[in-house]
Amino acid sequence: MSTTIDFQALVTSVGDGVMASDAQGLITLWNPACERMFGFTEADALGKSLDLIIPQRQQKPHWDGYHKTMETGKTKYGNDVLRVPAVHKDGHTLSIAFTVSMLHNPDGSVSAIVAVIRDESVKFAEERALKKRVNELEMQLAAK
Repeated sequence: MSTTIDFQALVTSVGDGVMASDAQGLITLWNPACERMFGFTEADALGKSLDLIIPQRQQKPHWDGYHKTMETGKTKYGNDVLRVPAVHKDGHTLSIAFTVSMLHNPDGSVSAIVAVIRDESVKFAEERALKKRVNELEMQLAAK
C-alpha cells in the first residue's frame, strides 16, 4: 500500500529545525521549529544571509567551506552531526547540532543546502558542568 506524504506538512510539524539556503547562502526555507529555536520569524529569515544565526567569529570559516561545497558539489561532513555555536535573535549564544544535505539541479550543480537542526544548549551546559566537576574531583584526589 502506497501513501502519499505531504512534505510541506512534515517540514512544518517536525520538532527539529529545518532550513535551506541557496547557492549564495540566502535562507529559502525556515520552519516553525527554527523560529522557536532562533527567535526569528519566517518573514525575518527568508531571503536573509545565514549570517543571521552565525556568530561573527565563525563567519569566515563558515563561508570558506560553504563556497567550496557549492563549487565542488561535495561536503566533507557527509552524514556527520556537526556541533557549532549559533546566535539567537536576542543575541544569546546557542549550541546547535545539525546534519546537512545537498539538493542538486538536473545538471548536477548544487541548488541548495538543507540543514536539520537541534538546540543542544542545555545538554552542552550539563556536559560542561559535569566535566568541570570531574576535573575538580581529580584535582582533589591528586592533592591527597
